[in-house]
Amino acid sequence: MRNVHLADDALTVTKKRKSVALSIKHACMRYHWLYMMMIPGLIYYLIYHYIPMLGLIISFKDYNMMQGIWKSPWIGLQNFREVFSSPDFPLLLKNTLVLSVYRILFNMLPDLLLALILNEIRVRWFKRIIQTVTYGPYFLSWIIVYGLTFSFLAPDSGLISSWVNEHWGLSINLLTEKEWFRPILLLTDIWKNTGFGAIIYLAVLATINQELYEAAVVDGAGRWSQLWHITLPGIRDVFLMLIILRIGHILDAGFEQTYIFLNARVYEVGDIIDTWVFRRGIENLDFSTASTVGLFKSFVGFILVIVANKLAKKFGGSGIW
Repeated sequence: MRNVHLADDALTVTKKRKSVALSIKHACMRYHWLYMMMIPGLIYYLIYHYIPMLGLIISFKDYNMMQGIWKSPWIGLQNFREVFSSPDFPLLLKNTLVLSVYRILFNMLPDLLLALILNEIRVRWFKRIIQTVTYGPYFLSWIIVYGLTFSFLAPDSGLISSWVNEHWGLSINLLTEKEWFRPILLLTDIWKNTGFGAIIYLAVLATINQELYEAAVVDGAGRWSQLWHITLPGIRDVFLMLIILRIGHILDAGFEQTYIFLNARVYEVGDIIDTWVFRRGIENLDFSTASTVGLFKSFVGFILVIVANKLAKKFGGSGIW
């Protein structure tokens, strides 16, 4: 009797496998053009994202450019011990986490608020003007943004610095003040990226069923009630997804912006892991240390994304998978 049940189970498994194989074959035949369009993208990620991951092996080697990756001697976890035992590492980690958390807390809300405001504007030409003005800074490089900031905050010739000096007789240089370095980074980041972030939310708002608003109006709901009960729940999943993605990059903290604004007088509050790695890896040609820190950041980001995704699903969100 037991052998009969085992045979039935094996037959069932075989049928399921054949069914899955047929469904996959049918999907490939039906959507073969779509799969062919995916090939260039897959090749790009294979060449520029997956094959270079083999270079992570230098994290476990005393890498020498003359000997190459494969002939450089193995040293195990020595690079990791050197990085984590470095007296600079605790401060670098603290600055990186502080800046990243500030970006998550203060830079996501302006995107959402701008999208909600634009969604309520009914005059099309005025809405387009606001979108153009707020979206324009996104196309500026951080070099140009720093140049604009310098023109306002330069100690002798800046517009704001000159105005303060003229009216109060004070000589200020906010770009080299430790207390002002992080606020300046956050404010310039908000100014540059808020318009682009709002576009994502506007795209989501456009997908909300308008019949919900019509039904709410019939029931006597005002604009605030519609916002609270229809609009915000409609964009909740996207908001959580963006938070999850930002948490995965919590050890990045915006290298390009930070490196351009950084100077020797604000190292205590502005030097982050990426700027330190740039000095060690590029300026000092210590590629093993740079690869070690990159591997550490990837591992931490991977764990944080998994945890954040589970928390998002636990509190009613859809997560990213």
